[in-house]
Amino acid sequence: MEWMLDNAYLMLLLAGAFGFLMAWGVGANDVANAMGTSVGAKALTVKQAVIIAIIFEFCGAYLAGGEVTATIRKGIIDAETFSHAPQYLVYGMMSALLAAGIWLMVASWFGWPVSTTHSIVGAIVGFAAVGLGMEAVHWDKVGSIVASWVTSPLLAGFISFALIRSVQKLVLNHDDPFERAKKVVPYYMFLVGFVISMVTMVKGLKHVGLHLTFLQSFLWALGGGAVVMVVGSIFLKRIKQDPEADKDFRFSSVERVFAVLMIFTACAMAFAHGSNDVANAVGPLAAINSVIASGGQVGAKAAMPSWILLVGAMGIVFGLAIFGARVMATVGKKITELTPSRGFAAELGAATTVVLASGTGLPISTTHTLVGAILGVGMARGIGSLNLRVIGTIFTSWVVTLPAGALLSILFFYFFKGLFGA
Repeated sequence: MEWMLDNAYLMLLLAGAFGFLMAWGVGANDVANAMGTSVGAKALTVKQAVIIAIIFEFCGAYLAGGEVTATIRKGIIDAETFSHAPQYLVYGMMSALLAAGIWLMVASWFGWPVSTTHSIVGAIVGFAAVGLGMEAVHWDKVGSIVASWVTSPLLAGFISFALIRSVQKLVLNHDDPFERAKKVVPYYMFLVGFVISMVTMVKGLKHVGLHLTFLQSFLWALGGGAVVMVVGSIFLKRIKQDPEADKDFRFSSVERVFAVLMIFTACAMAFAHGSNDVANAVGPLAAINSVIASGGQVGAKAAMPSWILLVGAMGIVFGLAIFGARVMATVGKKITELTPSRGFAAELGAATTVVLASGTGLPISTTHTLVGAILGVGMARGIGSLNLRVIGTIFTSWVVTLPAGALLSILFFYFFKGLFGA
């Protein structure tokens, strides 16, 4: 313990590097949740999506990434068990960041959309269960996270299925779908603005100390929906029907209307995602900083220095720019063929699920939610429209994520104990 405090800057430097690696993995893998559908639907090019995501993910992560964070991520382990050996908390959190970061690098390389939340949770459970004992882990919390593997994709899939069916009934099945789209899409824009505002209010702004009630968030979100509807309607007026393109694909002009809608969802989802999921990287880093800064005291809360948020935000940007396109391709193109109208249904279905989960306290994974939403959109056209081989690979990667993070974390935990001393 004394050695660790005497070399506090070295420990913080190492922890910062591992936190950056974890944030890098969040950017490379999880940003596909915000951008994959827009790219797959051809509403945005990969280059445009990366630029939008870099700007809005960075702003979300740095501006709304968290003023105060719980020392132990999501209450997975009992902080009191570390009071006799606070250095184990530091070694463990460093191990968790390094383990989860490496697993996310592997998954991103192969284009697997895995859960960054589950990666860090598996890593924390691994070092705590082996390093301190099974009683150190809150297994009921772990059980609810495992249950979310089923609940979140099902809920998002159901909502997205209903949305794409409404698009078919209200727009695509009419004699003049283009004119019909220009009348109906502003209402969808309101819905998008409302839901995305709710995501930001409920999942994002709590980090900057602005704690709104669910009703207050609801009222502000109504205003957000109205603003998006007005701005979007101005853009829609500029879109003219293209009879030549419609000869090749009847709904070509209609999909251009929905493409405008997806640009709004991409920007707002990136901000909300950055503000929420940066915690997977900076939560353990803040815990390490708290123990070292307090001279070995294990506190329930850890103040969030701005440099930690900056490490998280920069890591997300670098990961996205270098590896982000791989997972975007899986989410946006390989599961099922997406058009702007289908992509809109998937993105809004996923966002709605996040809002519902936040309001009820249900722990979910944004990755699982979005994949479930895309499956729901695909099912609306029949199971034949889904690439079952890719889906099987994704499901396998989900199951492997928790044990992979745990195993790597255990190995690194004993390595750090041996290196720095117990």
